[in-house]
Amino acid sequence: MVSYMGSGGMNARLGLWVKDNYPDSKSDLFAMFIERNLELAQKRGFVAMITMQSWMFLSSYEKLRNRLLGQDTILSMAHLGARAFDSIGGEVVSTTAFVLENCNYIEYKGDYLRLVDGNSEAAKQVAMLEAIKSPNCRWLFRSSSSNFKKIPGSPIAYWVSQKIASVFSSARSFEDIGKTRRGLQTGDSERFIRRWHEVAQKSIGCNLDKAEAEKSGLKWFFFNSGGSFRKWYGNIEDVVNWKNDGAEIKATGKAIIPSEHLYFKQAVTWPKVSTGRCSFRWFSDGIIPGDAGPCFYDESGLQDTILCFANSKVALSFLQFLSPTLNFEVGIMAKMPILDTDGGGTTQVFKTAITMHKLDWNAYETSWDFASLPLLQANYLQLTMKLTYQKLCSHWREMTLEMQQIETENNHIFINVYGLQDELTPNVPLKEITLTCNPYYRYGVDADEGTKHNEFPVKETLEDRLVEDTMKEFISYAVGCMFGRYSLDKPGLILANQGETIEDYLKQVVEPTFMPDDDNVLPLMDVDWFTDDIAERFKEFLKVTFGKEHYEENLKFIEQAIGKDVRKYFLRDFYNDHVKRYKKRPIYWLFSSPRGSFNALIYMHRYRPDTVSIVLNDYLREFRTKLTSRKNHLEAVSISGSASPGEKTKALKEIEILKNMIAEMEEYEREVLYPLATRQLAIDLDDGVKVNYLKFGPALKKISGLDKGEEE
Repeated sequence: MVSYMGSGGMNARLGLWVKDNYPDSKSDLFAMFIERNLELAQKRGFVAMITMQSWMFLSSYEKLRNRLLGQDTILSMAHLGARAFDSIGGEVVSTTAFVLENCNYIEYKGDYLRLVDGNSEAAKQVAMLEAIKSPNCRWLFRSSSSNFKKIPGSPIAYWVSQKIASVFSSARSFEDIGKTRRGLQTGDSERFIRRWHEVAQKSIGCNLDKAEAEKSGLKWFFFNSGGSFRKWYGNIEDVVNWKNDGAEIKATGKAIIPSEHLYFKQAVTWPKVSTGRCSFRWFSDGIIPGDAGPCFYDESGLQDTILCFANSKVALSFLQFLSPTLNFEVGIMAKMPILDTDGGGTTQVFKTAITMHKLDWNAYETSWDFASLPLLQANYLQLTMKLTYQKLCSHWREMTLEMQQIETENNHIFINVYGLQDELTPNVPLKEITLTCNPYYRYGVDADEGTKHNEFPVKETLEDRLVEDTMKEFISYAVGCMFGRYSLDKPGLILANQGETIEDYLKQVVEPTFMPDDDNVLPLMDVDWFTDDIAERFKEFLKVTFGKEHYEENLKFIEQAIGKDVRKYFLRDFYNDHVKRYKKRPIYWLFSSPRGSFNALIYMHRYRPDTVSIVLNDYLREFRTKLTSRKNHLEAVSISGSASPGEKTKALKEIEILKNMIAEMEEYEREVLYPLATRQLAIDLDDGVKVNYLKFGPALKKISGLDKGEEE
C-alpha cells in the first residue's frame, strides 16, 4: 500500500525534481510510485498496489492514464472506495487495489469489482467473496483499455457499457456548441460579496447587460455562488460589488476574472462542488457567475436542450464516470456529449420546469422577486387558516406531481435519443423534485418504496414539519409587515433602503390595511407590557388577514402547528428561526439583556443613529419602571393584613424574581446600552450584517459563528 503526498505538500526541491522526472504523475507521490514500480518491473512482469482512487478519474492524472492504457494492462481491480480499512479510518480516503502487467493488450478485458457501496471493511470482504463464488453478480465487471479510450480523458470507468462509451464518438460535446467557463473569484469575498437582503434595495442592479451595469453607477449586482442541490431555477442569493465595471475588485490585484465579456449574459449553471448529484439551473441576463457557480453559454440555439439534457438521468450516468468525485469543473462539463433531439419536446419541458421552479423560488421571502405570501393570495384564501393551508397544500401536491411527470418525460426523451432503454428507467423519485414546497425534497426524506409513481403520500411527520414551517413563514411575513418591509396592500419590498421611516412607507402605501410600527422597535416580553408588543401585534395581523370571526380558531391552528403559544414562540424560537432563514445574516436584530429578561427587535434597514436611544429610553427604562411598580405592589401584598398566607408566599417569590430582573436591566443599561446610545452609532448597509451587527457587541443577541463568518 502506497503513501500519498499532494504536490502542494512538497518542498521546493522535491517539487522541481518530480516535475523533471515524473511529469505524468507529478500531482501526487502515490501516482509516481505507480510509474516507478512499472519501471522496475520486468517486461510482462506484474505490479500489485493499493492507492487512492483519484488517478482513475481526475484530469490531473490523464497523462498517467494514457501512459498506462497505452503501454500496460490492467488485469484486475477491486475498487474499494471509502471505508475500506476500518482500523486506519478508511472513511477519509477512497482507495483501489489493482494488478498491472508491464505489457499492453488493448483489447484484454480485466476483471473489476465495484465495492464502493460497502459501508465497512467486512462488508466489502463479503461482497468480494461472493463475486468469486458467483461471477455473474452485479458488481463484477469486465472491461478493456479500448473501451476506456472511447471516453474523453480516458477515465477508468469499467462499469460503463460499450453503448454509453460509444456515444462520445457520435455526439458533439458541450465545448463544440458553446463555452463552459469558470466564474469570478473576487480574492476577498468578505469585502466584495453580500447576501442581497443585507444591502439597500436601490443599490442593486437587475436585468442589465454589462454596458448598462457599468453606466448605472449601481454598486451591487446579482452573483451566482452555486448553492445546494436544486434544478431548473433558483439559488441566486448573493450580490457582488461590481460598481464601475468591478473597479474595486480589479484594483486589489488579487481577483481572478475569467471570460469577463460573458458576464451578465444568461446561461446554464451548476454548483462546482456538490454533496450529492449535480443539478443544473438556468439564470437570466444580469447575473455575474462566481467561481462556485461555473456556467455554459450556448452558441447554437440549443440552450433548452442543454438544460433538459443536463438534468436528465442520461447526463447523470455520464457524470458518474466523468466526475465521480462530485467536483464538477468546467473541463468536465466541456466533455459532456450532446445529441440533437430535433425538438422532441424539450422546449416545452424547459419552459414549464423553469416557470414552476421560479414560482416556487419566489414564494419565499428570501427571494429577491418575492411579492406576497402564498397563504394570503386570493387563489388559496379561505374562511379559516386551516382551510387555506389545506388548499395551498393541495396545490403544492399537484405542482410536485406535475413536475415529477415533466421530469419523467424529460428522462424518457433522452433515454430514447441515446438508445439507453435497456440501461436506464425514466422515473424520478419525489425526493429529487426540487421544489421547496415538496416536503420530500425540502426535508431530504425518501418516499415509501411501495409508493406508486403517480401518488403523493405525505408521511405524518413530514406533514407536521411542513405545516409548522408554513405557519412560521406566515409569522415571519407578519413581522415584515410590522416593520414596513412588506405591505398587505402592495407586492414586494416597501421599506428596504437605509434609514427609511414610516413617512417613506406612507408615500408608497397611502392607506395601509395594517399599519407598521412607527419607531422601528418591537418589544418581545413574557407579558403584554407595551402597546406595540410583538405577540399582540401578530394577533392584530391575524385578525386583519383572516378576519375576527374565526380568530380564535385560526390562532389555535397556528399554535398547534408551531407547538406552543405565539408569545412563547416569539420569546424562545422566533429569532433563531429568523437567523437560520437568513443564513446568519439577519435583517431583524434582537436587543437582548444578558439573561433575556428584556428583548426588543429592530429592522436593520430602518436603523438610525438614535435607534439605540429609543430602545433605551422608551423600552428598557420604561420596562424597568413597570417592573419596579409591580415589585412595589407585591411588597405591599406581602405585608398586607388582608392577604392570605398563600398570596403572601406567592408575592415574595415573585418579588425575588423581579429584583433579579431589575438588577439585570440596570446592569444592561449601565454596562451596555447607555454607553452605546451615547455614541449615536451609524451603520452602512454596504458593510453587510457581519460588520454592522458586531459593532453593537453584547447589546444584541449573540449569533454563534458570526464573528468567524460561519454559515449553517
